[in-house]
Amino acid sequence: MNILVTGASRGIGFEIVKGFARESKNNIIAVSRSIEDLQKLQLLCQNEFQNNIHIYGIDFLSGSFQEDLRNSLSKHNPHFDIIINNAGYLINKPFTETAIEEIQDIYKTNVFGPVVIMQTIIPKLDNVRNCHIINIGSMGGYQGSVKFPGLSIYSSSKAALASLSECLAEEYKEKNIKINCLALGSVQTEMLNNAFPGYKAQVTAKEMASYIIQFSQQSPIYVNGKIIPISNSTP
Repeated sequence: MNILVTGASRGIGFEIVKGFARESKNNIIAVSRSIEDLQKLQLLCQNEFQNNIHIYGIDFLSGSFQEDLRNSLSKHNPHFDIIINNAGYLINKPFTETAIEEIQDIYKTNVFGPVVIMQTIIPKLDNVRNCHIINIGSMGGYQGSVKFPGLSIYSSSKAALASLSECLAEEYKEKNIKINCLALGSVQTEMLNNAFPGYKAQVTAKEMASYIIQFSQQSPIYVNGKIIPISNSTP
């Protein structure tokens, strides 16, 4: 399978790439801002799984993001079987103290990044073969869930991504493209620790990655255009 994973240098994305790399037949493209961390991931996959993954250091906040993405993907088969828009940006800060530049960075990463990726890839997909696009959302952006002070911008960006997933699933339902959004609860990652120092989540990045991998391969036949809460509690 041809697989694209963003936000692959750490946390859930890192573990997703490792999980897919266990199958040597999987052709994996890993994207992240940190090329140094991606190189470590590439070496790990080579040594442990004999899978030479492809890595690209692409910054969603860069003015050249769209061009960098297009140039990187042009080196590969244009069809992807699985796309996981996992990259995310989280700031825990009171609404009135959040600078407009910070708000823009959150939306560039959490919304515009996936938009550019999907606009770049969808027109080139082989409509005979299936493609499952998974947008990684958050329980913070899930309607009716408990909300938290300091996360208004992050949560609203994830709500936008969830709604976008529903809309695009309807737009492309006549093609072999399935689009779903997984609204994750708290997962023990570096991003979570930076936003909430000392908080201990009940789910590890590896455990969540295992669920996402399984969902990406088994569910597209039955599930499309859904926002699915993945949490053992409402927060």
